[in-house]
Amino acid sequence: MHGPSWLAAVLFLGVQLRALWPVAAMEVHTSKEVNAVNGTNLRLKCTFSSSSPISQHLSVTWNFQPEDLGSHELVLYYLQEPYNLPAGRFKERVTWDGNIERNDVSIMIWNLQPTDNGTFTCQVKNPPDANGVVGEVRLRVVQKVHFSEIHFLAVAIVSACVLMIIVVTVVIICRHHRKKAQEKRIEVTGTEL
Repeated sequence: MHGPSWLAAVLFLGVQLRALWPVAAMEVHTSKEVNAVNGTNLRLKCTFSSSSPISQHLSVTWNFQPEDLGSHELVLYYLQEPYNLPAGRFKERVTWDGNIERNDVSIMIWNLQPTDNGTFTCQVKNPPDANGVVGEVRLRVVQKVHFSEIHFLAVAIVSACVLMIIVVTVVIICRHHRKKAQEKRIEVTGTEL
């Protein structure tokens, strides 16, 4: 191998070895779907893992896509510190609830409303990891239900327990009265003799 063919072989081998070399990787983990009750508060959890150490340039972007597929809205941005929005539907209702040292970039949404139905995205960039990876959470805000299936089940179980206690009490009282009546009959029969 002389000249250009030797150089081509080295470049080809270098490209092949680079394909086998571990590439910087990032993963973002979120719940895929969350249901919450209207008027309550909710922590949208988002964690990440990165093959690189946490950098000073780590950034987190939370966005929101409403169910009606309207335009994306910025919810919160983090770069060394959280930046809340000066305006918009989440103004003063979203706070940072993460801990970068623990790879947690979660947020808290206060006073959920039906208009919060939609998809939240959590994008984490940690240079030198090449691309920011996006995690998605679909939020469904439900109205308060005064008598849900769980309440019905609880009432049914409590009612069954109360009924059992009443039946056992009645059986004990009946046996006690029979025993007293039997003792009286024995007493009356004994005095007649």
